[in-house]
Amino acid sequence: MQPFEELLKIMEELRAKCPWDKSQTHESLKKYLIEEAYELLDAIDSKDDKKLKEELGDLLLQVVFHSQIAKERGAFDIWDVIRELNKKLIERHP
Repeated sequence: MQPFEELLKIMEELRAKCPWDKSQTHESLKKYLIEEAYELLDAIDSKDDKKLKEELGDLLLQVVFHSQIAKERGAFDIWDVIRELNKKLIERHP
């Protein structure tokens, strides 16, 4: 299994089995999204690649978490997010 697919599987399992993860909503996660974004900015300012890698992962977790919640509602999944991003990048850079 590739690392990204493994991440998606872990997130799906956490949402199914962990009471805290299961109880989260887009709204309840907003504070963590902001917190992780600020921690990423601090890591960039510190010029510490180890911290940068860690904080990029934490921000990626937020994207995956929100996408999993949306998937459970039948709205979209992470692959839809990626497709939308690909489309946007191509349209902006013809």
